[in-house]
Amino acid sequence: MSVGMRTEHEWRVTGMDCGACAAKVRGAVERLPGVADVDVAVMAERLRLMLDATQTSPESIEMAVRGVGFGIAAKGAQPETPKAGFVLPDGAFPAAAITPAADPAPQDDAPSGDAPAPSWHQTAKGRLVVGTGILLAVAWAARLVLTADVAHWAFVLATLIGLFPVARRALAMARARMPFTIEMLMSIAVSGALVIGEPEEAALVVFLFAVGELLESVSTGKARDSIRALSKLVPKTARLEDGRGTREIAADRLGLGQVVQVRPGDRVPCDGEVIEGTSGVDESPVTGESVPSLKEPGSQVFAGSINTEAVLRVRVTKTAEDNTIARIVRLVAEAESARAPTERFIDRFSRVYMPAVVGAALMVALLPPLAFGLSWSDWSYRALALLLIGCPCALVISVPASIASALSTGARNGLLMKGGRVIEAAARITHVAFDKTGTLTHGRPRVTDMVELAGRKAEFLGLAAGVESGASHPLGQAICAEAERQGVIPSVATAARALPGQGAEASIAGVTVRVGSPRLAEHLGALTEESRNRIAALESEGKTVVIVLCENVAQGLIALRDEPRADAAEAIAQLKDLGLTSVMLTGDNPRTAAAVAGRLGIDHRAGLMPEDKVAELGDLASGARVMMIGDGINDAPVLAAAHVGVAMGSGTDVALETADAAILRDRVTDAAGMIRLARATMTNIRQNIAIALALKAVFLVTTVLGITGLWIAILADTGATVLVTLNALRLLTFRPSKVSGGDVGQAGEMSRLA
Repeated sequence: MSVGMRTEHEWRVTGMDCGACAAKVRGAVERLPGVADVDVAVMAERLRLMLDATQTSPESIEMAVRGVGFGIAAKGAQPETPKAGFVLPDGAFPAAAITPAADPAPQDDAPSGDAPAPSWHQTAKGRLVVGTGILLAVAWAARLVLTADVAHWAFVLATLIGLFPVARRALAMARARMPFTIEMLMSIAVSGALVIGEPEEAALVVFLFAVGELLESVSTGKARDSIRALSKLVPKTARLEDGRGTREIAADRLGLGQVVQVRPGDRVPCDGEVIEGTSGVDESPVTGESVPSLKEPGSQVFAGSINTEAVLRVRVTKTAEDNTIARIVRLVAEAESARAPTERFIDRFSRVYMPAVVGAALMVALLPPLAFGLSWSDWSYRALALLLIGCPCALVISVPASIASALSTGARNGLLMKGGRVIEAAARITHVAFDKTGTLTHGRPRVTDMVELAGRKAEFLGLAAGVESGASHPLGQAICAEAERQGVIPSVATAARALPGQGAEASIAGVTVRVGSPRLAEHLGALTEESRNRIAALESEGKTVVIVLCENVAQGLIALRDEPRADAAEAIAQLKDLGLTSVMLTGDNPRTAAAVAGRLGIDHRAGLMPEDKVAELGDLASGARVMMIGDGINDAPVLAAAHVGVAMGSGTDVALETADAAILRDRVTDAAGMIRLARATMTNIRQNIAIALALKAVFLVTTVLGITGLWIAILADTGATVLVTLNALRLLTFRPSKVSGGDVGQAGEMSRLA
């Protein structure tokens, strides 16, 4: 068979409620030829894979997913709806379901909207609960008013009708080489109950199973809705300014460079730059920061934030699919794929556990009658109950449910973590390393002093501004801002380039001009004893000094100071309360670094080049678990080297996409909040695993001893699943920034969840 090139395909899959559902979808498509890199995300309802269409067509993928009982539609197509007639659980559809039509093209000026989620009784699982409940009620009524034989057959009929969709799905899973599923265990147990003459219990088990499935679906829906609510922060319409005046159009139709008007009380419809107006903007819907931020011409605004005071004119800088909200939603959805090590272990464990439960049930059914002559009917009944209580649903869902809730809570509080692996790693952190500029400090240094050496102030300031024109580094931007404030025109520079960890250089009028650190000037032999003394005096005041050099001749000194963030010292104190050690890693000079570190109460390492930061972090990580927090722009190497790299920045591309995690609202105390959330999540996971295993252990023993029967077994299994899910949902109420006195440990975190 010829093998073609694999291409990426993506579908929306409906009806998934837990990790077990994702495993079923994954198993159904992984066995097909030409399929690789299968990624299933429950919260995002997404199936993504690489496919060689010469071996398996996309239509075959869709048939395989429908065959195991889930709805599927290609990305960009309308979600499927089931055909009339009896509805399968979990939104299952017949294999011959009609292929959905593509989305109709919306009108240019029409706002797009999302269809409201159906109520529980309108879903497939809801209808199954209502249907089986009515059948069970009819059967009980028949026992009261009719003969025992009629009631017997009424219960049998209720059982068979309720079991049909479950058994159908069990067979589909078996054909997909996944025989050990809860549907198969249910089918065996309920069928066995009918055979040994227990139709009433069988009918009750079918009903309780349907109720459990529905509760699981509703709970998962709540976690999913909390993530979807982020996308609803962006208004559907925008007031676009054009040659015809101001008109209202769909916000998702805005293009780069267009100008929109944002009135007081309106939500900002796009990521953009303020070009006219001054107003306070409430960014809490995006970053969780409760204090409105002052926006004026040149300021950046986020889609979804709320204008509070005056009209703003905003130029669009990001399209709808690339704005901050869209990227947060995308990041949270992608984070599901990065499964926690604990979750992967439980998945592997469940693959062994399920066959073991079936084997144990067979032994319970066969050994006592064969070895001791005990009742076949009695021990068969106990074996069937053992099958039900042995279902690992609660165990399988224990980790992903907590992770999904934590990701949602983090996103709503400006804390983005890329999946369970990051959460688990953050919970085990022992040391936190900070960059200085833009992390512990505001990243907005101001020029405080200018010292003439071989040139006049206006001249070397113009040279420096020319070299730094268009710079992204805060020091370079501050120099350009000072030149503009003084009315100095930057020199025209060519061939500009950065000197990592040292400064920048460019060619001006054929002369090489460098703007760099004293270390660079010393290396070039450009410093005199007098200039060294002047530099030392400025640095002792906590200022950063840069030197302007023309052909290696020092023209002047520019001193800048960047004040620590107001909450930086509090953040260090909170981390200490959490039992963590903090250290500042900076490329700044030792005297300036010592001045800043002394004010914050933090250890420091100064004068570090980018490669030195990586080496320093490696030394720390040799006996500890280190989280590195940087501005997400100049710290990529050291962020990658840390156990957990956290980018700090208000929604920048790098902050959202480079590191393992991101802090959106530029609050240093959020570093402690992120660790508190991670620890609370791991505590929640351990609680879930304990609940699941403890209930299993208790009822496995009582079932074998004959104390509990079929309906108690399924009730215990359903109850464990519901308890685990509800416990995970408690994380949705967690407040990472909430701090009480004293040491904040893992147990203390969970006590504040309610």
